[in-house]
Amino acid sequence: MAARRAVGGASGYGPWVPTLRHFVYRCAAVAAAVSLCSAGVPWQEPPPGVSTVGGERLGQPGVQLAPSAGAPPLPAGLTGQSWLVADAGSGEVLASNNAHLRLPPASTLKMLFADTVLPKLDKNTVHRVTDAELAGMGHGSSMVGIKENLDYRVDDLWRGVFLSSGNDAVRVLAHMNGGIAETVAQMQARAQALGALDTQVVTPDGYDTDGQLSSAYDLTLFARSGLRNPDFRVYCATRDAQFPGLVDKTTGVRGSFGIANTDRLLGKYQGLIGVKNGYTTNAGATFTGAAERGGRTLLVTVMRPAGYQQVYDETAALLDWGFAAAGKVTPVGRLADLPPAPAAPAAPAAPAGGTGGATGPATAAEPPQAAPVEQAEQVEQVAAVPVPEGIGWPGWLAAGLCLATVVGAVYWVRRRPTR
Repeated sequence: MAARRAVGGASGYGPWVPTLRHFVYRCAAVAAAVSLCSAGVPWQEPPPGVSTVGGERLGQPGVQLAPSAGAPPLPAGLTGQSWLVADAGSGEVLASNNAHLRLPPASTLKMLFADTVLPKLDKNTVHRVTDAELAGMGHGSSMVGIKENLDYRVDDLWRGVFLSSGNDAVRVLAHMNGGIAETVAQMQARAQALGALDTQVVTPDGYDTDGQLSSAYDLTLFARSGLRNPDFRVYCATRDAQFPGLVDKTTGVRGSFGIANTDRLLGKYQGLIGVKNGYTTNAGATFTGAAERGGRTLLVTVMRPAGYQQVYDETAALLDWGFAAAGKVTPVGRLADLPPAPAAPAAPAAPAGGTGGATGPATAAEPPQAAPVEQAEQVEQVAAVPVPEGIGWPGWLAAGLCLATVVGAVYWVRRRPTR
């Protein structure tokens, strides 16, 4: 015992104490580092070579700007890893930063989903949702609150997509469009047709998935194309709406509940049209906004700024700058020319004695604006709080390292020598 005390120190626990301490400290440091970086690590490194669609300068790293006399300076303190300011009418890119940097798009990818699928489905169609259509959503997905075995109009489902960023609404519409795989293939083809060569589609809703990438340039193309569709413009500009709820078992009346657009600039920034925001733990915050002043429409996309609120602050600042700088800067590139807009679907003929366009068993016609019924299961829609759509592999790795730290500590403590 005296020898052990002489080697191990006054504590009498032997020389393993420093080893255990260092093991725990190192594991904790690695886990903390991975956790801190998990929100800022892209799913994969961009492939060799950078797209130069829209002009050579847009393929160069860093800020691209060619000011003329009297041009205002760019806003101070911009933190977005990638952003772009463009004139929606002419397609001229007024300024950009890493325009073709490929990053996870989060729910801004729903703009491509809507641009692809919205023209294919009659908005008056009534569809009964099945269990299979709601299966397979990623953990933590944002949802509007769709329930199986109930009927929904396509018009309502699109409001669930645009206002609540509902992945459940996306999946139902994708199944109506031929299935998830078919819709993903159509979205990828649509991206190629628009000149959005940075985009790789894996899921239709933008959920964090390995390999799902886009860029500020491509997201701007999706917004510009989508805004040609009058229904797209209406949905993305809608601030709040009533969404169909459950049927009261006593009265047989179907209720509804309120949903609000999670776009924080809508109704607050002068002339804002839309378009779509997104947030996940791996993508960070993303946003594409369109605003109109004096007959000019500008598009701004910001990807992965320093924080959630910054995506709105920096979008607003870049819109202000764009309206002030128009005509005072030389364009640094151009948005790809838009292909012809997809044709709208023909209205289905109404069957005798029934409602037209139903794709599944329909319930009796709902009374307009029925009195709301309490929805105990419905999660409250809070526009001010971003809802992560998945923690991704960095988060799981951090959790695994933390668990390894605890297990290692317990293992060493149990093996400690007795006095």
